[in-house]
Amino acid sequence: MKHIGIKKLYYSISEVSKITGLEQYVLRYWESEFPELKPQKNRAGNRIYTNKDIKLILHIKGLLRDEKYTIEGAKKVLEEYVPESEAGEQLELLNVPQRKKIQDEEIRAEMTEVKEFLQSILQKLS
Repeated sequence: MKHIGIKKLYYSISEVSKITGLEQYVLRYWESEFPELKPQKNRAGNRIYTNKDIKLILHIKGLLRDEKYTIEGAKKVLEEYVPESEAGEQLELLNVPQRKKIQDEEIRAEMTEVKEFLQSILQKLS
């Protein structure tokens, strides 16, 4: 079976946390510090992030963690930041444990066997 990536328009805070490698509380704190980072909220009040938001978060993370800017310094750099146009690429979750992938493949194989078995029973009953 061919794996087809589905482009999402919005991501939950837990998905963004996995994509960026940042804790959820850090994302919420950065919203209060960086006015450019304002994810929308759905009807239930949950944050919904776009690809543009995630790219901004990764840029902020690079400034603070890699380039060692202070929050104030990063704010000044962000005043001149122009986000890249959205190319529509699918963002991937980071650090998916290898064991989890193996379990998913095993479950998929078992489900395929069950499906084939049920189809054979259905064929015999017809």
